Amino acid sequence: MEGNTKIKDLTPSSRRVNVLGKVVSVGEPKEIQTRFGEQKSVTEVIIGDETGKVILSLWGSQADQASDGRTIYIDNGYISLVRGHMRLNVGKYGSLSDSTEEVSEVNEELDMSEKEYENQFRYRGGGGGGGRGRRNFNGGGGRDRYSDSSESYD
Repeated sequence: MEGNTKIKDLTPSSRRVNVLGKVVSVGEPKEIQTRFGEQKSVTEVIIGDETGKVILSLWGSQADQASDGRTIYIDNGYISLVRGHMRLNVGKYGSLSDSTEEVSEVNEELDMSEKEYENQFRYRGGGGGGGRGRRNFNGGGGRDRYSDSSESYD
């Protein structure tokens, strides 16, 4: 399949990637609470190709498609950072399927999920929170200006 992204070339900003990988191991499903308050099951699957390996997060029944030694194809996947470590995701606009093409060898030496990255999204989100705080501060500053005579604003 043309246009595949090799696992070693994945970065924290990878979007719309097509990855062919062999399932190295399938973790136990974990129940987590999403930021929207829903309970969901996530299974971490390690997949690899001849360039490296990465953790693939599979949600709910997607995990049924992953078993040791199987070669799978992720169409329109993306990378997210979980506590600073890369995870490959299928996402609602992507798909996961068995591949007719085989990955014969996996480079287990290069673990793309091992490196820790600064999660820019978290900091940007924090900056957004700070932005809200600054707006409130500016608003507060405006109130202070008009109520200097009040002793409660020391």
